[in-house]
Amino acid sequence: MALPSGTKLGPYEIQSRLGAGGMGEVYRARDVRLGRDVAVKILPAHLSSDPDARRRFEREAKTISGLNHPNICTLYDVGHQNGLDFIVMEYLAGETLETRLSRGPLSLQQVLEYGSQIAHGLDKAHRNGIMHRDLKPANIMLTKSGVKLLDFGLAKAGTQMATSTSMSTAIETSSLTQQGTIWGTFPYMSPEQVQGRNLDLRSDLFSLGAVLYEMVTGRRAFAGKSPLSVASAILEKEPEPTSAIAPLTPTSVDHVIRRCLAKDRDERWQTARDLASELEWLGERGSQSSSAVQRQTSMTAAWLLCGVLGAGLLAGVFAWHSRRSALQTSYFLAVLPFTVHDMAFSPNGHTIAVVGFSELERTNVLWLYEVGGQEERKLGETEGASSPFWSPDGKALGFFAAGKLKKLEIVGGPVQVICDAPSGRGGTWNKDGVIVFSPSGRLGGGLYRVPVAGGTATRITLPDASRGENSHRWPMFLPDGKHFLYLAANVFGQADPDAIFIGKLDSTEKKFVTKATGNAAYAAPGYLLFCRDKTLYEQRFDADKLLPSGEAVPLLRDVSYLQRILRNAYAVSDTGVLVAQRGSEDSLSMLVWRDRKGNEISAVGKPDVYANIALSPDGKAVGLDKTDEENQNTDMWTYDLQRGSTKRLTFDPAMDADPVWSPDRKRILFASSRAGLFQLYIKNADGGEDEKLLPLDPSDKADKYPTAWSPDGKYILYERRTETTGLWIAEMPELKTRALLKGPETTKNGQFSPDGKWLAYTSNESGKWEIYVTSFPELRGKWQVSNTGGTQPRWRGDGKELFYLASDGKMMAVPLTVGDHFDSGAPLALFQASAREQVARSELVTYDVAKDGQQFLINTQMEKEETQPMMVILNWRAGLEK
Repeated sequence: MALPSGTKLGPYEIQSRLGAGGMGEVYRARDVRLGRDVAVKILPAHLSSDPDARRRFEREAKTISGLNHPNICTLYDVGHQNGLDFIVMEYLAGETLETRLSRGPLSLQQVLEYGSQIAHGLDKAHRNGIMHRDLKPANIMLTKSGVKLLDFGLAKAGTQMATSTSMSTAIETSSLTQQGTIWGTFPYMSPEQVQGRNLDLRSDLFSLGAVLYEMVTGRRAFAGKSPLSVASAILEKEPEPTSAIAPLTPTSVDHVIRRCLAKDRDERWQTARDLASELEWLGERGSQSSSAVQRQTSMTAAWLLCGVLGAGLLAGVFAWHSRRSALQTSYFLAVLPFTVHDMAFSPNGHTIAVVGFSELERTNVLWLYEVGGQEERKLGETEGASSPFWSPDGKALGFFAAGKLKKLEIVGGPVQVICDAPSGRGGTWNKDGVIVFSPSGRLGGGLYRVPVAGGTATRITLPDASRGENSHRWPMFLPDGKHFLYLAANVFGQADPDAIFIGKLDSTEKKFVTKATGNAAYAAPGYLLFCRDKTLYEQRFDADKLLPSGEAVPLLRDVSYLQRILRNAYAVSDTGVLVAQRGSEDSLSMLVWRDRKGNEISAVGKPDVYANIALSPDGKAVGLDKTDEENQNTDMWTYDLQRGSTKRLTFDPAMDADPVWSPDRKRILFASSRAGLFQLYIKNADGGEDEKLLPLDPSDKADKYPTAWSPDGKYILYERRTETTGLWIAEMPELKTRALLKGPETTKNGQFSPDGKWLAYTSNESGKWEIYVTSFPELRGKWQVSNTGGTQPRWRGDGKELFYLASDGKMMAVPLTVGDHFDSGAPLALFQASAREQVARSELVTYDVAKDGQQFLINTQMEKEETQPMMVILNWRAGLEK
């Protein structure tokens, strides 16, 4: 059972639970004598009576106490109280390497820097006659001061470590160390560990090689569907060269890793110090030459693209095209001050519109980048932009923002609204001034067409339910301007329907092309590019006959992929240039309590893929939806804030999201896609009964997402979404439904005041998101509360303040006077919230506030250590032609 906050073990006061492993639970605590934060590791109660477990626990303490090194976690104290054995260690602020790797591979500079620090830490241990024996990403902590090695619970003095356990017996056990089993974690074990042979210090170097391999590639060196297949790979197979997965990896780095992973111990690095020195040398060599390499790369890129860029000082476009087939494929990295989320090539083949984070606006905006250039240019009035696409003449951009489809002339001028698009999922623009787009990606929604001058959007495709489709998105016109590619997908659940089709304007005809899980693109003179998960494929394609030919060929692995919206970050030009953002786009976050100044009070749970948090009416629990990264299944969970325990409420393979508590805290309302569309379900908060579909109007074929439950329990407020979004209510207990706020604009985020007499909501009627208040239930009067943009209103418990998130991500507070009349003061910025970026339609709220308005629970975006550079591949077809 988890220790509650406030528990004291000697001078150490428990604050929160950090995690657990086979050998103990770890808590953040406060040393009240010295006034410092510490980490307390406790032997689980059910193991306290196990003599072997206690001996191992004591051995861990003694082992660590002799290792005083900057790259090894420091041991402070050992204790025993109330039947609990515990050790007190240095509290490390940061994240494990395992967590960092969940977002993709590291940069080469980080690999060399972190690798040398890990090796130095091992060298210290080895020189004291200690092996780690369970070196893996989960036992490596990345902090601001550098790498720290954790968990020497498997270490043992000396080199005489043998086990007589057979291979099959060992594989049947978990990775926890038990008497008579192989010690370690399978994907990182050395061959001698797998075979149960005597170990020496070089076994740790093999494990470090496996860790380095994963840092470079984002993949495990040895993988399999079972422990037995992993063990077989360790004993018999060589991992794929790092350069085959990460093309820019120097051969020298690949050599260092391969020497670590040698099956024969005598062929490995013989000491950790030698390995550390080699990694440091490579790092120094890289830093000394990086500027020269970058200059040379940029010059090469400019020379190769001279015709496309139209640079008068270089060769002309015809000369470049005539020589293009003779050029080799080459790569370079475009280092931008942000990680790119979306991108699109201009028809000129060298200007790219990219979506990236702006520190000034604290949100995503549109930028222009010239391939081979040194700077990017920000486009004004594009806050919150997504999914850019170009006009055929390259003079304008279409994009989505604030629930609208918009366009912008590149040379300047105001942004113009074309039509509503609550959460656009891609668009494309032909020479006749027609835009085909997905306005929302809603379940059951198709593609629409609209004149670029604006007007009424008309649906032109409808998902085929017979083959499991529930969404059409990411259209792209083919050269004739009449046919277009698009992704037909089942957004949640089944993967089989996911495929690329060809549609046609003024026709219902469609044609299957290939299976895919992300956006597709066409590149002249006859190539189709598409993605399956995070791998980009190329296939020959006849744009006149609309036929693919030959086999699809993997072109690039580890392309950034947003699973919840089915989009990969890449773009291709007709001039042979391919750009891609690599790495993971999974958005890990942490639930963090902050005060009104933004100071962190405490963290709740551990980092995960959270969304839609809602505090219970008594403030003792939080409801949320959490996505399993492995199978991408989203379910409802509750977290007990007093006990520090979690409870899973739903188990359906569909998406379950958006919790709303009943006023008495006994039930939770949520949305689920299990019925094909998002519908409202209700379940006991204790998980005691099965969830039930709320029987609203069965003829209403619209997605529904709950936002609030009135304090008197009489009304349920929900967002009803078709191609626009409005706020509707269901009256209890009859469940009679009616439109509450419905119009050409989009209204969302409805919240009842604590006395139930007022309603706060978000609307884009002004062209951007703002917060409004009206009376309830009569809807008399309307007051705009925000003045520079805002979403996600939340009331203070006494109704005297309203909070919201500004367009720049700041937490705002508005003083109110409520009663028979409504009045509001000037909004006050409290702090930068750093809330998780919302990417899916089902993500409605990223924070909640305590009743007294003094503390905020924020679904906080996990900061990435660095921006990931965009990969640019020049003349990518040359390799295929060979």
